[in-house]
Amino acid sequence: MITQSSISKAQEYLEKAYRFQMDGNLDEAIKNYKLSIEFYPTAEAHTFLGWAYSFLGDLDRSIEECKKAIDIDPDYGNPYNDIGSYLIQQGEYEEAITWLELALKSKRYDSFHFAHLNLGRAYELKGLWFEALDEYKRAIDIAPKYDLAKRLYYNLQGRLN
Repeated sequence: MITQSSISKAQEYLEKAYRFQMDGNLDEAIKNYKLSIEFYPTAEAHTFLGWAYSFLGDLDRSIEECKKAIDIDPDYGNPYNDIGSYLIQQGEYEEAITWLELALKSKRYDSFHFAHLNLGRAYELKGLWFEALDEYKRAIDIAPKYDLAKRLYYNLQGRLN
């Protein structure tokens, strides 16, 4: 039975896990994400657990956690973007594009610029340079101070001149 107490405890472990991860203590982060999930599974906890696994290079496990997050909350955009990013790292550009497009359609997502940047990366790696430029530009339009998007945009633009 879910109680307010278990939800509070889950949130406490989630916040603790995030702090551990930001400090570079992945073992403690993973342990606390799992505790958060035991108390009350959330899309955020599974997504962040997947993110922690990605820092260890375990991209298959990262994708698995993100899919669990989507099962819990299909409107949450972060796991779609993260799966796309992990698939890019695995060289699966076409599949990554599918997941990134789903991120851009998400109802609960505050970081559309990340999905546009990742979509740009996938397009660039496939040799679709003008599509990549469009996506980098969209990322910059959403987040004008996003230096990585600017760098990728101008680097690609320079290579095409």
